[in-house]
Amino acid sequence: MKWKPYLIIIIPIFLLGPFIGSGLAIIGFDNYTHQMYLPAQEISQNIEHLEKSISSLHRNAVTVSESAAELEREYLQQEQTLEQLTSISQSQKDLSDQIYEDRIMTMLGSPIDSYSSDKVDIKVFKLDELGYRGYIAKVKLFDPSAVKVVLGQDKLGSLETTSSVVTRTGAILGINGGGFFYSNNQVLPLGNTVVDGEFVTGFHPSNGEVFFTGISSDGNLIGGIFQDKESLTRLNPQQGVSFLPILIKAGKPQEVPKEWQITKQPRTIIGEYANGDLILIVVDGRQSDWSSGVTLERLQNKLAELGVKEGYNLDGGGSSTMVFKGQVLNRPSNGKEREVSNSIVITG
Repeated sequence: MKWKPYLIIIIPIFLLGPFIGSGLAIIGFDNYTHQMYLPAQEISQNIEHLEKSISSLHRNAVTVSESAAELEREYLQQEQTLEQLTSISQSQKDLSDQIYEDRIMTMLGSPIDSYSSDKVDIKVFKLDELGYRGYIAKVKLFDPSAVKVVLGQDKLGSLETTSSVVTRTGAILGINGGGFFYSNNQVLPLGNTVVDGEFVTGFHPSNGEVFFTGISSDGNLIGGIFQDKESLTRLNPQQGVSFLPILIKAGKPQEVPKEWQITKQPRTIIGEYANGDLILIVVDGRQSDWSSGVTLERLQNKLAELGVKEGYNLDGGGSSTMVFKGQVLNRPSNGKEREVSNSIVITG
């Protein structure tokens, strides 16, 4: 038959077909596997690179953490060092202040009386020199508001003794204040007077040697000759009075007018030490059996001897009065207190 030769060829092909298909499938799978292998290799490399990056970040994080800890340790160490230096500096300042205080006390001698509170510390001393006598009060201010200028009867144009003002206001210490004069039967304070930061009669340019002195808002003694209000107000005066002349400025004695140089009179002085302590002095006079008074030049020398850096001459004569704890310490020249336009008091 003519189909026999073809059957001989076809039959083996049918018999081998499954095996041929399997072979072809295996070849195709191998190709696919090879294609898959290449991306897997790349992924593996990427993972390895990522692991290295993470490891590096971890090391950096540890380094940053260690650096931060080190910085914190250094900061704390520096802070401790600063605190130690501040403490040492404060201790040295306290020691320096104490040395200066001891020096002042050595020059003034032993106090005859004292008063201390959270606002002020006051020590009172006798002043007994050849030819004159008086009293000194050293005032250490803790609160600037303790210093007050008080008008007589608390109103312009009125007079009142310093002891009355001290009693009325409950003050611990008081001295007479600035000068005053009569005009049209009215009493007016000389120059500028400041009470609680206000000019009582407005601002008046200094006339000749007339100065203003008082306490600033921060408790310092201020003073000088002022021709314009701005020059004075920039010093923030809270309390103050006027008279003449200036005795010591910045530690240097000032020239005293000739008419004041050789005249012995009762005196009232306000001044300041370099450490900010106030010094108030009242000298008796016109009493030959007690005290003849003192010239301003001699008083200048005494202030310099005591180490005073600022010194201002206040109203003197029969006005000179010092009151402490309700008692008049000195002996006013008229045998009794004179009523004055204003007084300077220290409250407790």
